Amino acid sequence: MAESAMTRRGERERYDNKLLQIDTGLVLAICGIAGIGALMLYSVGGMSWQPWAYNHLLRFGLCFLVMIGLAIVDLRIWLKLSYPFYIFSLLLLVAVEVAGEVRMGAQRWLALGPLTLQPSEFMKLAIVLALARWYHESSAEEARLHWKLAVPLLMIAVPVLLVAHQPDLGTAMLILLTGVAVMIVAGLDWRLIAGAGAAGVAIVPFFVMFVMHDYQRDRVLTFLNPEADPSGAGYHILQSKIAMGSGGLLGKGLGLGSQSQLNFLPEKHTDFIMAAVTEELGFVGGLTVFLLYAAVVFISIRIANLSHNHFGRLAVAGATATFALYVLINSAMVMGMAPVVGVPQPLLSYGGSVMLTMMIAFGLVLGVKVHRYQELPRSVGLFD
Repeated sequence: MAESAMTRRGERERYDNKLLQIDTGLVLAICGIAGIGALMLYSVGGMSWQPWAYNHLLRFGLCFLVMIGLAIVDLRIWLKLSYPFYIFSLLLLVAVEVAGEVRMGAQRWLALGPLTLQPSEFMKLAIVLALARWYHESSAEEARLHWKLAVPLLMIAVPVLLVAHQPDLGTAMLILLTGVAVMIVAGLDWRLIAGAGAAGVAIVPFFVMFVMHDYQRDRVLTFLNPEADPSGAGYHILQSKIAMGSGGLLGKGLGLGSQSQLNFLPEKHTDFIMAAVTEELGFVGGLTVFLLYAAVVFISIRIANLSHNHFGRLAVAGATATFALYVLINSAMVMGMAPVVGVPQPLLSYGGSVMLTMMIAFGLVLGVKVHRYQELPRSVGLFD
């Protein structure tokens, strides 16, 4: 524990009150994004709270309570539950392969009584916690360049392959990139990073032509030339570009977007909600959303730097990477700079699974800030 910080006048009393340690800047930025999301869902829902805006706010309110509750949970509990949570999430993915529900040609959901779960959402957080614990208990040499790196690589590869088989290429890519981000932050040797990057670029053509499903390959080809099929495969991207380009500086106004209100814009309440934002609120509205996203990322990075334990630093880095990848992939998708892969905009888009996952992740981030002076044991048993 840092004695210089903890012996300042009033610091001990403030630290003992965990709720006062919660980062208000991060909380306000999160609330701002969710608030704009509710406003846009109200607009694209025909200037009505139903069917999307009311549920969005209700879910956010419940998830907000979960986030605050998790923020005061001792980091030792997060550390102890990391491997069990990863194993549990992995077993759920296997269960999906055996007895998962098939919807729209994909087997991604698991019915547990009245509940329907998408286990791949749990894995996004589970992989962060498991990798953070592994590196917390490893030496710097093992993190940089060592045969033991096969362990975290295997931890990443197994869920990625299971999720890709569902098929859910967008989520598989998120899990893969998040895992790689944690490995890089943990100190992975630059030679391995360069080699893996070169190998990845070289394998892309083979992957596209011989591994992807036909509809996934069509998405890539459509991304390269959406005008080739403007009323078919290229429809989503073209309509999104029209909506974003027509908003101008200040937008057409709430409820006045032609593409979103007349249903030309597909998935206007989920994957393509940013196109609706820029059409109705213009460049200023879109910039405001991105500034809030940037604030969340930079505050989270600052929290990671404040942590006095390796587990906290890597857990926050992984959670932040997941959030940032959501934003980057979705933004590139709606602007026609990446194939359409079904990745929503976090906290802005309608949907409970992603919101719950990210709010739990932010509960962890806030918890690292609250317990930033805490020292954690370097080695604990698997289920201790």
